[in-house]
Amino acid sequence: MSGIFDTRIEFLKGVGPQKAELLNKELNIFSYGDLLQHYPFRYEDRTQFFKIRELRDDLENVQVIARIKSVELVGTGGKKRLVAQVFDDTGEMEMTWFKGIQWVQKKLPVGAAYIFFGKPAQYGRKWSMAHPEMEPVTAANEKRNNFQPVYSTTEKLKARFLDSKGISKILEQLVPLVYSQIPETLSPEILHQYQLIGKAEAVRQIHFPSSPELLHRARKRLKFEEFFYLQLRLLLMKVARTEKFRGQILANTDLLTDFYKNHIPFELTNAQKRVIRESFADMKSGKQMNRLIQGDVGSGKTMVAFICMLIAISSGAQACLMAPTEILANQHYEGLKEYAEMMGLKIALLTGSVKKSARRIIHEELLSGELKILIGTHALLEDVVQFQNLGLAIVDEQHRFGVAQRAKLWAKNKEFIPHVLVMTATPIPRTLAMTLYGDLDVSVIDELPAGRKPISTVHRYDKDRLKVFGFINQEIQKGRQVYIVYPLIEESETLDLKNLMDGFESIARAFPQYHLSIVHGGMKAEDKDFEMQRFIKGETQIMVATTVIEVGVNVPNASVMIIENAERFGLSQLHQLRGRVGRGAEQSYCILMSKYELSKDSRIRLETMVRTTDGFEIADVDLRLRGPGDLMGTQQSGITDLLIADLSKDAPILTLARDAAQLLLANDPELQRPENTAILRQVKQQKKTAMNWSRIS
Repeated sequence: MSGIFDTRIEFLKGVGPQKAELLNKELNIFSYGDLLQHYPFRYEDRTQFFKIRELRDDLENVQVIARIKSVELVGTGGKKRLVAQVFDDTGEMEMTWFKGIQWVQKKLPVGAAYIFFGKPAQYGRKWSMAHPEMEPVTAANEKRNNFQPVYSTTEKLKARFLDSKGISKILEQLVPLVYSQIPETLSPEILHQYQLIGKAEAVRQIHFPSSPELLHRARKRLKFEEFFYLQLRLLLMKVARTEKFRGQILANTDLLTDFYKNHIPFELTNAQKRVIRESFADMKSGKQMNRLIQGDVGSGKTMVAFICMLIAISSGAQACLMAPTEILANQHYEGLKEYAEMMGLKIALLTGSVKKSARRIIHEELLSGELKILIGTHALLEDVVQFQNLGLAIVDEQHRFGVAQRAKLWAKNKEFIPHVLVMTATPIPRTLAMTLYGDLDVSVIDELPAGRKPISTVHRYDKDRLKVFGFINQEIQKGRQVYIVYPLIEESETLDLKNLMDGFESIARAFPQYHLSIVHGGMKAEDKDFEMQRFIKGETQIMVATTVIEVGVNVPNASVMIIENAERFGLSQLHQLRGRVGRGAEQSYCILMSKYELSKDSRIRLETMVRTTDGFEIADVDLRLRGPGDLMGTQQSGITDLLIADLSKDAPILTLARDAAQLLLANDPELQRPENTAILRQVKQQKKTAMNWSRIS
């Protein structure tokens, strides 16, 4: 295939070296292929001309054909403006300009007919348009019937006449030039099955649509293709991994049976049983397991993890669990120690705080195989930590660990890569899970243990504070405990600390009869731990904290969570914080405090929290509000590398594309069939370069 798409942009008529340099810097456009994929982000409807008499306030930008009656300068100094009176056969209106007056004035001879495009506004009985786009009427544009593409650009580009219109002009040169050479990248079968138009036609229609219907089909085709190659890449990685990495066969269930019969403290939910079955099938398959377990705070992921550990240990292997913070590692250790001791299994905790002498014992017992379960933080990754036979590695909140860190854990067994379970309480919308973790198998624990009552959530304003204090008092009188959380936004740690300290003092004044704990990021680890322990033991009734308590602390007796300045938190953070209460059988409450004036997004976030406790629904709203890149706090996995598809809006197309990719690999895993030549060529060509395999090159 010709390398025309790699041609540098300065060789295109109307560009040249200086504009090319700006396009490189400002928009990352270097080649014909890059420019072709600088897709419009919206379209202006230029299919209709309005008469002046037909104008209405509720219209967006409209086109009017009118003649110039008079042009004059009005006002002085900074208030000077250019006003043109224009007319058609139904009435008169005025056009006004505040900037570029001299340039515009030269372009407006009295009596000339122009097409004006802009937003109409009514002042008294007269219609007006500020800074309309304008062009002289010609035989061609009077009959023009199109959707005008609008391209993203920058101030620097606009200064060199590369505004949206300027970009459109150079694309008018490029599209006909390369149209016949745009290769088809999908198989005839896929095009037919999903009723997609060809690639070249889709590219032409996305830039210069002939009709709304063809524009819709072009967008669908390009979004489908982008998702299809993203999913294909992930599925091929998964196939490569399962074929390349044999898995240790862990199939003995003796310990599990004993635990079920004699020790299990409560009935598992159906969702927990289903996830255990899915994990067990992987562990005994002879292929390495790579499974993501998603479940809300309190859904019982840790119990699922322990049961999988029992299967590994029965089968002669060891298990480890790695958590992102010491607080969380400690909590997992305390929770699992009780069960491990019931079963007579040796368990240990390894974090940065563990003393050297204790570490030495852990290292020896790991190597001898005497130590069956190791819980810890990043300390597990150190080279000196060697297992006799690590069979199962569990990672909690995996998005907090980098890829290289996780790879170190997998290297702890020389003969087999350990089976991997990744647990997260951050609900990830399905579209994002399919894309971020498309190479993992996903299991969802979507029900809470019996006897748990849904947390009651309300939104209150600062003026309701006395009522809220009264409610806190009632709950403490019943013997419950309360969290009060303040936001932490790093850029102003001093201000946040002041807020926290002011809050602490006002709560101490309001509740002189109760004991308070305080925890914030500026404290030493041992001080934090001391305060946490006092609260856990019930020595203090109120815990005032920043978001350091978001992940971890489990206090069944805490039944009220008050979140101050709730409008300053993201949705997933609010959801995580709320999950800190409701751990016991009592009714729990979450009170979101905010000021009265809220932005639209803040209002949506708070209304969502009050309306639902379903983590997945909350995650979907979060994705719509924040977009995928922000949601993961990372630019990983080529996820924000999408050119036209949008994970928050295009879930149905993503699902179709994933189905198509799965079906393709099921029928032709090596992509060797003649009808899949185009797909194989695209994959080979892109393998070395772009994360996004749908790119033109």
